[in-house]
Amino acid sequence: MLNWLQTNLPPMPSITWRDIVDITIVSVAIYEILKAIRGTRAVQMAVGSALLVVMFYTSRWGHLQTVDWLIRNLLGYVVFAAIVLFQADIRRALAHFGRAPFFRYFLTREGADETIEEIAVAATQMASQRVGAIVIIERQIGLRNYIEAGLPLDAMLTYDLLVSIFQPKSPLHDGAVIVQNDRVAAAACFLPLTVNPQLARSMGTRHRAAIGLTEENDAVAVIVSEETGRISVALDGKIEGPFSADQLKARLKGLIS
Repeated sequence: MLNWLQTNLPPMPSITWRDIVDITIVSVAIYEILKAIRGTRAVQMAVGSALLVVMFYTSRWGHLQTVDWLIRNLLGYVVFAAIVLFQADIRRALAHFGRAPFFRYFLTREGADETIEEIAVAATQMASQRVGAIVIIERQIGLRNYIEAGLPLDAMLTYDLLVSIFQPKSPLHDGAVIVQNDRVAAAACFLPLTVNPQLARSMGTRHRAAIGLTEENDAVAVIVSEETGRISVALDGKIEGPFSADQLKARLKGLIS
């Protein structure tokens, strides 16, 4: 029996290191895609696409000419419709790939400790005074559109500047401050509000704006609640906290250092 198998079966191809690398890359790509679309509308799109593929091969196998013709003619339109309907999910997925540790290895940050210290001191002081604030820290994905829509400052980052910006009588207290390359790039920046229906209705505008930005960007948002005085951090569309001053420093060091 063994001799018959060896004679009639084709020889097993030899596996080289290139094959292992090829399989690893494809496996990681599929895993990252599944992780990126988890919990989004793209899951339903993936299920629908899989159903179309099954119907296509079923029509070929069963010689269903009408179904086969319909699927082949609709396929091109489905691709364009998916791009239009799921553009936010596509941006979020591409941003997710850009945040991979492999790419972060080549990107360094200087002066991160001073930036973290100034932000933590300012957030703590504003929290004690119940002054609402939102500070956005740019990372790998640029925030140029939001910076240009606000009031450009390009000023040295200090806790005095942050506290003065968010004072209720300040003309710049509405909107967010964006920190870019350890400097205050702009103030009074308005951010997109999240449309996630699962969020609590009690969540304020600052928290919704921070979530809306970080859903599509790798930035880090530090939020000070005007109502409760709590300090929170928004990352990847989720709110973390509340944080004390030391906890905030530790968390930010893990994110931007």
